[in-house]
Amino acid sequence: MSETLPSAFTQPPSRAHTASLKWDKYAGQDILPLWVADMDFAAPPEVLAALAARLQHGVLGYTNPPASLVEAVQDYAARVYHWQIEADWLVWLPGLVQGLNLACRAVGQAGDAVLTMTPVYPPFLRAPGLAQRELIAVPLQQVAGRWQFDFAALTAAITPHTRLLLLCHPHNPVGRAWQRDELDTLLGIARQHNLIVCSDEIHCDLLLDEGLQHQPFAALDADFAPRTITLLAPSKTWNIPGLGCALAVIPDAALRARFRREMAGLVPSVNVLGYLGAEAAYRTDGAWHAQLLHTLRQNRAALAALFARYPTSGLKLTVPEATYLAWIDARAIDPRQPLPVFEAHGLGLSDGADFGFPGWVRLNFGCSPTTLALALQRLEGLLQQY
Repeated sequence: MSETLPSAFTQPPSRAHTASLKWDKYAGQDILPLWVADMDFAAPPEVLAALAARLQHGVLGYTNPPASLVEAVQDYAARVYHWQIEADWLVWLPGLVQGLNLACRAVGQAGDAVLTMTPVYPPFLRAPGLAQRELIAVPLQQVAGRWQFDFAALTAAITPHTRLLLLCHPHNPVGRAWQRDELDTLLGIARQHNLIVCSDEIHCDLLLDEGLQHQPFAALDADFAPRTITLLAPSKTWNIPGLGCALAVIPDAALRARFRREMAGLVPSVNVLGYLGAEAAYRTDGAWHAQLLHTLRQNRAALAALFARYPTSGLKLTVPEATYLAWIDARAIDPRQPLPVFEAHGLGLSDGADFGFPGWVRLNFGCSPTTLALALQRLEGLLQQY
């Protein structure tokens, strides 16, 4: 599986004794950490070189968003997504989760409702309540094994107090890269009910199926764009989440002003290394990214092949179209809490209950082929048992 991969992906640095959130969770235990969305690969050489150059300069003071970073984001969006972004639309954030919470606070009033689709990244489910909004969670549906929006259920769930729709695009954890017709239908519902759409597109550069093209929700319809908040970050694609740099793209001036007011005094500025790392990531030549996608596709194929060998097992895999996250139906182990059984077999996964779907688990295959091979050996025992 690994012969054609560069050593940066086959032999990544050890993360032991680095205070890693991912690896420290199971420190001292024979449990492979395949949970939080944090890959084990070193960042691209261009990013590391930019950080090293700034450290050599020696001054790490308060820093404004560099104009060159804004230009890098604009150039990247135009080249990769065919999306024209104005510089004043950008709001810089220390993380995407803050963006979700700010969107819930900036749209509507206390007591209004926020609509989203489950299973979904856990902050989607927590942010509305923290903003004194009602959460309306509508399950996605599986049709012939493929996750889809349930448009009828979504429409029926909307109330006169629903103001905001939180969209995960591509979707974490089911790995769908939503198609244009699906997004257009969703936009039609949002327009009909006068909703603002906040689209988390942090995984948009991790498209695994060949031929996919990311379509920013805000670029679907110029007339609807003022009712959108798009959340982006270089953190997942180039594996720099620890640098803490994300951005919101908010075309409407009034909505952007309210979003900024909710930040005042609470949300810190991005640090100098976060800005520099982000710019270097958006300006890379693409070679590291191509190698990453090759690695993830091979890892995904190995995972899918294992499940294919056990078609009668009660454990079922959703093969992701995007992201480095695999969604597994483990209700055959336990319909409420299967995670302890995986941990007992040396696999530290994410609990589906946190995503609104008890009985499921999420596996992060953003790791070396060697780590994944060990994980698959352990997983095979569960496939055989159940």
